Amino acid sequence: MSLLTRESELREQLLKDNAEFRRLAAEHQQYDDQLEDLLSKHFLSEEEQLQEKTLKKKKLMLKDQMYSMVQKARKQLEPE
Repeated sequence: MSLLTRESELREQLLKDNAEFRRLAAEHQQYDDQLEDLLSKHFLSEEEQLQEKTLKKKKLMLKDQMYSMVQKARKQLEPE
């Protein structure tokens, strides 16, 4: 089984079993949707540009937290 398949399966399992991971994933998707709406505009005001940067930072922070949870789950499954 490839590493990507295994990571995908771990993510799916965490989405199913872990409320905190689900919350992080939902919040990440919410920021992604907001960013997509913002970037669909032809011109961004200074405030919107700042909002874009803020959303990207928040998304990255959530992605890092989710990645850490996947890594922790992987370590728990690996034999010592």
